[in-house]
Amino acid sequence: MRIVKDAAARRSEILDAAEKLFGTKGYDATSTGDILRELGIARGTLYYHFKSKEDILDAMIDRLTQALAARAAEVLDRKDIPVLQRLTLMMQSLQVNNAVGHEIMSQVHKPQNALMHQKMQERMLTAVVPLVTSLLQEAREEGLCQTRYPEEVTEMTLLYASTVFDELSGLSEEKRQEKVLAFIYNLERLLQMPEGSLMETMIPIFQS
Repeated sequence: MRIVKDAAARRSEILDAAEKLFGTKGYDATSTGDILRELGIARGTLYYHFKSKEDILDAMIDRLTQALAARAAEVLDRKDIPVLQRLTLMMQSLQVNNAVGHEIMSQVHKPQNALMHQKMQERMLTAVVPLVTSLLQEAREEGLCQTRYPEEVTEMTLLYASTVFDELSGLSEEKRQEKVLAFIYNLERLLQMPEGSLMETMIPIFQS
């Protein structure tokens, strides 16, 4: 007897299979036919849920964004950990750390996928800005920073980081260190914190 799955379960199953294939073969080398064979479903079933391979990637970006934001939210709730240490952990939680995540990011950063990069950036900002802002408000209440604009500082910082630090791997070690130190210095200015007060917090983020 044929098992009929509800739409949400089937959609999730397709994404799981696509993630597995994208993570092992790469996005460009994976065809919709590969996904069909992996699942043993008809082409019409796939296209009922996703119009194209690009549509599947878009849904995977959504799922990745939601997962990263959920990890960051867990860090925010750890009130037993000091605020600045939680900031380090939160930033680390937003870094992709598996083959699927790296493949998605490599596709998003291709010039032909500029619109997809923009969409992912917007989704990350929507999900993450409130979390980091809440943490900075805690820091302000504890007298660790003085900024009156924690939300705007968060937006500027995340936008800058997502643009500039995508390319760090292609720089010399000297230039890379210069950009990291300049980033920390300017973030301290934005948050109105004493120079050097974020060094211990931020350096581990760039080392992970």
